[in-house]
Amino acid sequence: MSAIDVRNLSKHYGDLQANDDLTFTVDEGEVFGYLGPNGAGKTTTIRTLMGFQSPTSGTATLLGHDVRDESELIAAKRHVGFLPSDPAFDETVTGRRILDLHASLKGDSRREELLADFDPPLDRPVREYSSGNVQKLGIVQAFMHDPDLVVLDEPTSGLDPLMQQRFNELVRAERDAGTTVFFSSHVLSEVRRVCDRVAILRGGELVATESIEDLLDRSGKFVRARVGSAVDVAAVDVPGVHDVEASRSDGETDLTFTFTGDVSDLVAWLGTLDLHDVSVEEAPLEDVFARFYGGEV
Repeated sequence: MSAIDVRNLSKHYGDLQANDDLTFTVDEGEVFGYLGPNGAGKTTTIRTLMGFQSPTSGTATLLGHDVRDESELIAAKRHVGFLPSDPAFDETVTGRRILDLHASLKGDSRREELLADFDPPLDRPVREYSSGNVQKLGIVQAFMHDPDLVVLDEPTSGLDPLMQQRFNELVRAERDAGTTVFFSSHVLSEVRRVCDRVAILRGGELVATESIEDLLDRSGKFVRARVGSAVDVAAVDVPGVHDVEASRSDGETDLTFTFTGDVSDLVAWLGTLDLHDVSVEEAPLEDVFARFYGGEV
């Protein structure tokens, strides 16, 4: 059984297509990244999955329960953790009381373990919290009842780098323990570290669903080469070479480009140059993302 199963899901607000005919599944025990810039329709999908709004057409299930059926959705939510993109806790009460309330509704078997890692100031009113502390409180409440599925919308927003690292470690540990994690993000470095598969959303439509390895393969390699002579960029005609840039200094040419072709072709071409130095690195995932959006992210 899939943890999440979305079938031909659409959500329209008048003439605006926020989600259009989405179909994808999230397997049990995987970390699934839901990618797209702000306005792509990520939060709309999550709000529909969580039952905060009804789909215009199509359907989805959480842990086998139809999100259109209130009684089924309530049954599913006993085993689901949720963190919205902008957590709205009662600002007049302390973080401790917030967690106590959530514990009374769904349990808190892992509260102390999570507090040891994220440590929001529990005895202060939420109105005195920084955005990072609000986010830490939200992470604790989302995971503290040991859910089977966790749905997170931009979960590292407001966290400092240390807390982001701890969050990534938490997600990897949850996956290893069999928990399914679905989270939307536009932070591609974060997705690269923790995701097994990703879906990319553009203008409310799904443009790709693939493993993170396949997405990285699509990105190719980033190549830097130093050549001891002038190189005519316009004459570079090697299959798989993209976005060639060149600069001249002290009689040498520094070339940079992205390569997505057969490495033997690259080696053969480099062998024809007066090569002084070369480095080959994994291309930034942002480059792939930009291609899905025509260079406009």
